[in-house]
Parts: sequence; structure tokens; C-alpha cells
Amino acid sequence: MQSIRIYEMPACKMVSSGTGMFGEKTFDIFDEWLSSQKRGLFPKDFLYWTGEGFVWLYMYEDGMNVPKEFEVIDFQGGLYAVATDIDQKTDREIMNVEIDRFLSENGFERDTSRSELGNIITSPLAKTIMGYEQMDYYFPIKSLRQSFCE
Repeated sequence: MQSIRIYEMPACKMVSSGTGMFGEKTFDIFDEWLSSQKRGLFPKDFLYWTGEGFVWLYMYEDGMNVPKEFEVIDFQGGLYAVATDIDQKTDREIMNVEIDRFLSENGFERDTSRSELGNIITSPLAKTIMGYEQMDYYFPIKSLRQSFCE
């Protein structure tokens, strides 16, 4: 059984929190706004680290009421290798070895021009039952077969 999957995210618009940290006013406002959005089948928010702080993204839909503090940005999309683990308990070293092995076996390599993303996939009910949250880790990738992607 494969524990890593390939996911293609479309180019789209995202609402961006801007760079910040959890516990800061802007992130609290973003969290409150995000939490007010209707929950769908899959989470629509993604987080990434810039080296100076986090950026929180949420998929934008036409007509969405976005607070003035936040910008709607163009998101490039693309291919990602996705692995799931327990939030804040992931052994990143082991995960990276598994990701790299999977990529080399399947004709992909990491795409360092884009940021790694993460999102919590656990519903509030499941978190209550399990006592923890699961997180999907998205690693940007590209094909080694250039003619295929052109």
C-alpha cells in the first residue's frame, strides 16, 4: 500500500493572512474568519512557513466576503506529493526519506521554486474522539519527464 499520493492543485485565487505567527492579532482575525466559512468535504486552508513566519491561505470563491486586513492572491497550483501524519508529532527526517524514495521511483523530483504546504484534515468530531489531529503535508514536485509537462 502506498502512503504517499500525488495531488494536482489548480491555479486559483487564495485569501492570504500575510506573514505572521499564531497568537498575533492578524492570525486570530484570520482564524475567526476562516472558522466562519462553511465546512466542505475537504479543508480549503493551507499553511506554509516563509522563514520569518507562517502564511495561512484559504481558497477564494467569487462573492466571498473577505475582511479588509487580507489580500486575495494568485496561487500557482501544480503537482504535490502528499503524506499524512499526526500534527506536531511528525518525524520529518523519516518523512523526507519516504517522499524522496517515492519520487525517484515514480519519475518526479522536488520543485524548490514553490513552498511546502500543510493542512489539518481532522474534523472537530474526529479530533475529540482521537485526541489529536492529522495533518496532510504537501511537497511541491515536478516531473522528470519534461516533454510530458510542456
